[in-house]
Amino acid sequence: MNVVFDFGAVLFGWQPQVLVAAAFPAQAADPEQAARLAKAMFGHADWLSFDRGTLPMESVIDQTASRLGLEHAAVAGLVQNIGEQLAPIQGTLDLLTQLSRRRELGDDTLRLYYLSNMSAPYARVLERKFHFLNWFDGGVFSGDVQLVKPEQEIYELLETRYALAPDRTIFIDDLAGNVASAQSRGWQGIVFESAAQLRAELMPLLA
Repeated sequence: MNVVFDFGAVLFGWQPQVLVAAAFPAQAADPEQAARLAKAMFGHADWLSFDRGTLPMESVIDQTASRLGLEHAAVAGLVQNIGEQLAPIQGTLDLLTQLSRRRELGDDTLRLYYLSNMSAPYARVLERKFHFLNWFDGGVFSGDVQLVKPEQEIYELLETRYALAPDRTIFIDDLAGNVASAQSRGWQGIVFESAAQLRAELMPLLA
């Protein structure tokens, strides 16, 4: 079975409201303001282009600061440091560790992959910092291929690059739309809510 992990908010913590509250305490003074600012920054087409790899980091910083009327240095400090601040979700990492060990013990039917909307600069940070990325048999970062979920082309790329059989592939993502796109290709899908919920849904599929 092929198990495909999303990274942000599945394997790595992603809390945009916390990030903007720390960087812009005046503009994100309460949870409601922080939620609005986080959406304005990370839900905009500029950020999607950054994830896609078609807008450089310097440009997304310039355009975000100008569009939202934020101090350029503060936006730069936030954006430039996100990669270093990404940390594993321990429960999901524990599950990934268990799956990796299962393979070491002789389960040659299990394969591990990733499919992540992530800019190339952040992807390189993760590759440098976290040895457990070597446990994966392969994967695709959006910023490396100029494609993003939920576009069908990025799923097709992973599928063809690693010869994945759709009916033997399970995709895990925190966004239901991304899972639905994978399911439309014949993949199985799990919408991530917590590490415990993921374990409860995934392990019976691997039995």
